[in-house]
Amino acid sequence: MSSNKKYWKSVEELENSSIVEALRNNEFVEEIPTDEFLGNADALASSGTSRRDFLKYVGFSTAAVTLAACEGPVHKSIPYVLQPEQIIPGVADYYATTVFDGFDFANLLVKTREGRPIKIENNTISGAKFSANARIHASILSLYDSMRLKEPKLDGKNSSWSAVDLRIKSGIAAAKAKGGQVVLLTNTLASPSTEKLIADFIAKNPNAKHVVYDAVSSSDALDAFETVYGERALVDYDFSKASLIVAVGADFLGDWQGGGYDSGYAKGRIPQNGKMSRHFQFESNMTLSGAAADKRISMTVENQKQALVQIYNVIAGASIGVTLDPTVKAEVVKAAQQLKAAGSKGVLVSGIEDKNAQLLVLAINQVLASEAFSTAGTRQIRKGSNAVVAQLIKDMNAGSVHTLIMSGVNPVYTLADSAAFVSGLKKVDTSVAFSLKEDETASIVKIAAPVAHYLEAWGDVMITKGTYSLTQPTIRPIFNTKQFQDVLLSLNGISGTFYDYIKANSAGVVVGSSWNKVLHDGVFVMGSSALAAGSFDYNAAATAVSKSKAAGDFELVLYTKTGMGDGQQANNPWLQEFPDPITRVSWDNYVTVSNADAKKLGLTNEIVANGGLNGSYATITTADGVKLENVPVIVQPGQAVGTVGMAVGYGRKAALKEEMQVGLNAYALYKNFNSVQTISIAKANGEHEFACVQGQKTLMGRGDIIKETTLKVFNTEDAEHWNPQPMVSLDHEEVEATTVDLWESFDRSTGHHFNLSIDLNACTGCGACVIACHAENNVPVVGKAEVRRSRDMHWLRIDRYYSSESTFEGDNERKENIAGLSSSLSTFNEMEKPGDNPQVAFQPVMCQHCNHAPCETVCPVAATSHGRQGQNHMAYNRCVGTRYCANNCPYKVRRFNWFLYNKNSEFDYHMNDDLGRMVLNPDVNVRSRGVMEKCSFCIQSTQAVILQAKREGRVVAKDEFNNTCACSAACSSGAMVFGDVNDKESEVAKLAESERMYHLLEHVGTKPNVFYHVKVRNV
Repeated sequence: MSSNKKYWKSVEELENSSIVEALRNNEFVEEIPTDEFLGNADALASSGTSRRDFLKYVGFSTAAVTLAACEGPVHKSIPYVLQPEQIIPGVADYYATTVFDGFDFANLLVKTREGRPIKIENNTISGAKFSANARIHASILSLYDSMRLKEPKLDGKNSSWSAVDLRIKSGIAAAKAKGGQVVLLTNTLASPSTEKLIADFIAKNPNAKHVVYDAVSSSDALDAFETVYGERALVDYDFSKASLIVAVGADFLGDWQGGGYDSGYAKGRIPQNGKMSRHFQFESNMTLSGAAADKRISMTVENQKQALVQIYNVIAGASIGVTLDPTVKAEVVKAAQQLKAAGSKGVLVSGIEDKNAQLLVLAINQVLASEAFSTAGTRQIRKGSNAVVAQLIKDMNAGSVHTLIMSGVNPVYTLADSAAFVSGLKKVDTSVAFSLKEDETASIVKIAAPVAHYLEAWGDVMITKGTYSLTQPTIRPIFNTKQFQDVLLSLNGISGTFYDYIKANSAGVVVGSSWNKVLHDGVFVMGSSALAAGSFDYNAAATAVSKSKAAGDFELVLYTKTGMGDGQQANNPWLQEFPDPITRVSWDNYVTVSNADAKKLGLTNEIVANGGLNGSYATITTADGVKLENVPVIVQPGQAVGTVGMAVGYGRKAALKEEMQVGLNAYALYKNFNSVQTISIAKANGEHEFACVQGQKTLMGRGDIIKETTLKVFNTEDAEHWNPQPMVSLDHEEVEATTVDLWESFDRSTGHHFNLSIDLNACTGCGACVIACHAENNVPVVGKAEVRRSRDMHWLRIDRYYSSESTFEGDNERKENIAGLSSSLSTFNEMEKPGDNPQVAFQPVMCQHCNHAPCETVCPVAATSHGRQGQNHMAYNRCVGTRYCANNCPYKVRRFNWFLYNKNSEFDYHMNDDLGRMVLNPDVNVRSRGVMEKCSFCIQSTQAVILQAKREGRVVAKDEFNNTCACSAACSSGAMVFGDVNDKESEVAKLAESERMYHLLEHVGTKPNVFYHVKVRNV
């Protein structure tokens, strides 16, 4: 049979809260204070207005305001005087490019309209293997950031580029004369041409050196790989080749070693021919990888080290002593034995920041001869060295660094001991920062040099060894900016531009192809050979790791959030309003604690009367006395007892709009580039108000929202057993709900009919689809206060569900059979145990485009209606804002414009300034206040495909609709597939016939055009 687990969305649901229960049944829990204006009989009697006249007046004024609110603005367009030949108004152009900003990377297509880049798409050409995550999709908005550095500055005053060049050259000359160091401090560049320029600069200036600094370090993994293989790089794992995956403290579906592994991972997670990969996860924080795992064990980082040694013992036949709880050790041994049995089809990865631990990872995969582990095509996206950066700070404070030129880094913000860096910076004679913004570092150096956004710049990138990509501009520079490489050319005495330099330099790389071909495709693959491993005493490394002991009561585990990353785009409102996939909190960072630790420390979360989530504050103190006060607390199911988690990337102030200055700077706790710190934590005074969407727009606690089963049941039982069809009573007989209908249906077999397939096995909750939908459909940002009021405007949400083994009915029976206080306490404690380490499921939910849509039947002005192609339409001009449709929608996917969100200073985000509005898609109307909106299946894109085929006198090709929906096009894991089900050869039509297919709330009879696939767990 199908799983009958209890699903719950938040810890508060386990607390039997009366407020949570009320919120399930009432839209407005707080009483409307009508007595304040209608209940005072004395005041009304003494007035000269009768109650009847008063109510007539109120009725008239309310109607007048409503009509005024619904009146849309009129815009007049200005035509070209001389239309550029390459631009056809109304037709989009696409440019292949590649982005690498030192943290995120992807192969892209950039959509432009009338010369404006407006959307990021994934480059799907052969060889372009890295897709855009949520942050890269949002980077299009960062191009139009009005807080960017617009002019070069000398000593805090606007200047010119000629003055900047002169000042830098004089600084380098003075350093050479005085015997001082010239240091180029950059992020990892992964650019062959830029690295060649830097090598030429150092050859020309023997007193110069290049220091690579990654804000989020991978130095230990780099050191280990370099020790064994002689190259400073990272392994590019291919999880599609693994039947068994064991991860120890590695969120490889998140940002571990750059991320981008979800595509390969998802290929093995969809059951095919009765098989799918199996995934063990050992971790402290609840992560995307832990959420996807078949078996997740929560443990401290110190225990993870012991677990890694135990796995090494089993795989390599060693006998190093470990210290683990017997129950946990049994689980570790079980995983290790299955890993050994998998052999070359197994793989182990780890994020433990310890060189010896990373050496064990290499050793285990070598013994397995893992196919997923290959030393060919290594990742070049991390090159920083912790030791070299630490030495630079010492040299600066010793006064030996004369000239410091920085590019792509912000150490004043990202270094834990930034005070030491600032102190050393004051002793540097010539300090230069090439930066997009006048950030924390650029604001205190002597020369602040504005650089171009990657969409305005030329460049080349080698993300993996053997794969060469080009970055090309899609718009002329908006401000008076210059690329760091163009300045290097000037310093090296080379004439021409960086474009000329790249083109000349690429001739020796793109052998067998041409510059124009590579520029068109965006990528060129020449391949690389595997590296040979050197000999090493891995037993000694295992012994060193096994001696690791906990230094205190609590471990702090720092991490990067899916939305914010390392904090480069903190001024991006799309990312600030993006709900974290696990906690579903936006506009904040916080400390996550386990339920057990929260009770011990007196830390709480509660849902209050208006539906918002409130939480305690805590004070965190590290072993060496660094203190972070008033940190908001989230009680996180799955958090390992004795650990707390906190995201970096927040707490920025410089060059940010006031609304974006949120959260606390956790980099202050990132001592010695170690994400694990020994801390003490104590409750602080006050209560924090979170903008959390998890308790909002729920699907009423119905148990058939997530359907899941196990691989064993999936393989051995009929579909009726694990994917039962809902039954209803008709003429006193049980029949399938889909056979009963209140309406007559028209023939949908002719023409196009669009469906969207969502596979719950492949969805990792990454949220790229959410940001892509924002960009394509001009979805407004409303801010923290409005999100807290359940007024977020996301057309697409990704619900996160926790599950336990008990059923709803079973829980209710246990509650009813409680006898006495002692029984009550023990029973409720047992029922809360699933919160210690729950299983997790993600479910994207958008407008289901019901063929029998309940929203359509209640709209008094026919603003929402059904199209023949299966899309539920919204005529914004007709909508009068009754919100009947939202109340009648069982999926809670319709959004109401409570305010005018564009050109409104109350919502000072990108839609409030001319530069920010350049990102808007001209094919999609910007909605006004008082209007309902929701997912449209990107109708503007589907119609564009149809019209293009008409112009060319042909039928729409097979799967030509696949990438027209923003969400499905952005989905790198393949969880979302959009298309025409009337084309029986299309991918979506074949998926619709799958035995795993089901619809949400199918028994309601809405007949959605979005369907899901039963989640299968390999347990």
